[in-house]
Amino acid sequence: MISLNDIKQAKEKLEGVAINTPITKSPILSKDFNSEIYLKQDCLQLTGSFKLRGAFNRIANLDEEKKKNGVVAASAGNHAQGLAFAANHFGIEATIFMPEATPLTKVSGVRYHGANVVLTGENFDEAYSAAMKFKDEQGCEFIHPFADDDVIAGQGTVALEVLEELKDLKHLIVPIGGGGLISGIAIAAKAINPDIKVTGVVASGARAMKESYKSQMPINSKSVKTIADGIAVKNVTPKMLDIIIDYVDDIVEVSDNEIANAILFLLEKHKVVVEGAGAVAVAAIMHEKVEVEDSKVCAIVSGGNIDVTMLSQIIEKGLVKSNRKMNLLITLSDKPGSLTHLTTIFRDCGANIVQIDYDRDSVQLEYGEALITIALETKGDNHQREIRENLKQNGYKFKQI
Repeated sequence: MISLNDIKQAKEKLEGVAINTPITKSPILSKDFNSEIYLKQDCLQLTGSFKLRGAFNRIANLDEEKKKNGVVAASAGNHAQGLAFAANHFGIEATIFMPEATPLTKVSGVRYHGANVVLTGENFDEAYSAAMKFKDEQGCEFIHPFADDDVIAGQGTVALEVLEELKDLKHLIVPIGGGGLISGIAIAAKAINPDIKVTGVVASGARAMKESYKSQMPINSKSVKTIADGIAVKNVTPKMLDIIIDYVDDIVEVSDNEIANAILFLLEKHKVVVEGAGAVAVAAIMHEKVEVEDSKVCAIVSGGNIDVTMLSQIIEKGLVKSNRKMNLLITLSDKPGSLTHLTTIFRDCGANIVQIDYDRDSVQLEYGEALITIALETKGDNHQREIRENLKQNGYKFKQI
């Protein structure tokens, strides 16, 4: 069984390697919920996530013979980068099996640290099966991303840092994928302060651990689908479930839309780039999935390795949802001066055109018509209402998309 002493020993091994990442107060969330809400930004850790802690501690504890044989792992991305960094630090060979859809930024990060990457399978569990086969064939040491005592102890060092700085903390909110992070944090936190509340957060598209926690028995998902690829784990490991049942007070879930809102919030208001898995604890607070009123709370922001294309989609959808961007399909007469008249309306309304497409060949159009697809920068709901009213008054047929 993992003890507080094991976690303290892991912290000693990580000295001079892992960063004691910042803990910052969120003034907006604190005001909105009449609380003291802090963010533990392990997205700023070396390799971009908390996973370095557990991977480094595991390799540091290998004997010399096992180090010579090299290591193998399966990962959705962050464990892979942490392990690649640790293996490079100790000068041992590492082979990492990753799902085929792993974001390029994570694959590149692994290769940067000198590990061999094998892309295979649709999710972590399929990559895991391939890695285990490789382990048996090559005789190297398998480094599990979460179901390993040394890994769990390493992840638990997050709690030591938080509770050293926030001594009267009441509530920790932690992402859950396979369960390594929350297990280490909960073991450490409860040993230091048995009254502290620990809540886990899963993505709605990967809710196996929540279902298993409620049922007190492992229940695997048939499939997983979420923008939080770092916690997209289909199968529940009994070892992890047992720890979570013993130490975690509650598990909640957040949707992909809620996760996207949290990513955008952290980017805009805290100037921090966070991946989906790293944003779920904040999403749970923002969307009132956890009770934080009149309390002192810390959300673990666990990783920042988001794919740039995913980030651009989230920003785009967030701008539309918050009425700061307006996309319109407008039908107008295909004759000289028509487009000028239309753009004059937008100018008079104070809307900035950021993209425009002119189509006169669509089969959906009547002869003599053109279809305009236009994107506008707008200043909120009232501004968009003004634009729609002006278009109606000028006789335009349009649809907001």
